[in-house]
Amino acid sequence: MKKLLASLALGLSLLGGAAGVLAQAPAAAIAASESAAPAAAAPTAITAPPAAASAPVPNKGDTAWMMVSTLLVILMTIPGLALFYGGLVRSKNMLSVLMQVMVTFSMIVVLWLIYGYSLAFTEGNAFFGGFDRLFMRGIWDNVAGSFANGATFSKGVVIPEIVFAAFQATFAAITCTLIVGAFAERMKFAAVLMFMAIWFTFSYAPMAHMVWFWMGPDAYTGKEVVDAMNARAGYLWQSGALDFAGGTVVHINAAVAGLVGALMVGKRIGYGKESMAPHSLTLTMVGAALLWVGWFGFNAGSALEANGFAALAFINTLGATAAAVLAWCVGEALMRGKASMLGAASGAVAGLVAITPAAGNVGIGGGLVIGLAAGFACLWGVNGLKKLLGADDSLDVFGVHGIGGILGALLTGVFNSPSLGGPGFVADWVTATGVTVADYSIVSQVWIQAKAVLTTIVWSGVVSFIAYKVVDMTIGLRVSEEDERQGLDITSHGETAYNR
Repeated sequence: MKKLLASLALGLSLLGGAAGVLAQAPAAAIAASESAAPAAAAPTAITAPPAAASAPVPNKGDTAWMMVSTLLVILMTIPGLALFYGGLVRSKNMLSVLMQVMVTFSMIVVLWLIYGYSLAFTEGNAFFGGFDRLFMRGIWDNVAGSFANGATFSKGVVIPEIVFAAFQATFAAITCTLIVGAFAERMKFAAVLMFMAIWFTFSYAPMAHMVWFWMGPDAYTGKEVVDAMNARAGYLWQSGALDFAGGTVVHINAAVAGLVGALMVGKRIGYGKESMAPHSLTLTMVGAALLWVGWFGFNAGSALEANGFAALAFINTLGATAAAVLAWCVGEALMRGKASMLGAASGAVAGLVAITPAAGNVGIGGGLVIGLAAGFACLWGVNGLKKLLGADDSLDVFGVHGIGGILGALLTGVFNSPSLGGPGFVADWVTATGVTVADYSIVSQVWIQAKAVLTTIVWSGVVSFIAYKVVDMTIGLRVSEEDERQGLDITSHGETAYNR
């Protein structure tokens, strides 16, 4: 079972050389988090070493923080993302977007608990996990009479595995709901759900495994086991890629799926000829504000502990987002003479996206630079790049999440450097010592980051294309022209958002 779909994984991974980067990066450059000095990198592995008589007991503060963080991610999805997207479409499609977000979120949570968590966060091969946690079996330890523990980034520090599983369920769910914005207003409801189920299984779960699965710090008991432990981790974790909270796994992964969908579903009827202005920027502003609030759980919760790295991620989520809002407004003013509310809200999301992979991996100054760069880059993404691509990406999923995610992932390699105020990474998990200023190579780390970005683009692109094709050949992707003109609220759900 641990070799499930290995052939597909190897076929899609066109960048197999990245595994060899381990030898190029200082001291194996294993992306990391909490220790005496180095940085956090990603919400990571799950299975702590086998329980012993003196097994560590989860700290109540860490556990409580992770449960609150999980709630915050739910808040940023429903209602946050739902209202943000809902306000941007025409009133006749408002409820269809709300439904697609809420039902997709719910379906992915169920699939996560059935098999997704196991595929992402148990040991299998470099691309897929196994079936050890199918239907969440093993979460309760009958022998010990307690819940299984999950590893964090600190030796001897654990949280209940069930809390980690719930936290990661919300990541999987929001990633899928992000894709909705790319083909809004024209795709069949059943087609949306079928695509999400396929894509979640073959793109999200393996990407989460490749980037975030490792054996946990307590598995590194001596120099003699280091190579063996590293070899059991996910493909991109082995390469040393840094992704604190999902630049590759969440944003680039979803953005590529959205772009492929926008191209394959086709443009909306009247696109470029008829007005398709947002029907309620008020709701979009409310949604953006909820996204910002919820994102603190998304980023700071990815430290897996209530510690200094959670605080670093927290303040970077604050500063980078604010900087991106200002940058987008300045860019709009220079381009059009006026700054818009839609621009400010979009700038906030751009900053949140870009700081996601970097949140606990860069210093505060680096976070501000990333936010400023994201504001300008994503403004170009939803204007200049969108025209070049020629796709009707309805709510600019690729322009914001794709460009912001790529930018943030690459700049993480720059500003993680201790010489630029970053915390570096754990270079030796046996002693939990960090990389030094002299040993950190910005060029090497940016190259590792770039290969992780390219791997994500290729993997998600291929899986998305196949998934859309399967859906199109079975139930069809798009609603009829008559249904699209009438609006999906009535034709797909038999109700309207507003009674007039």
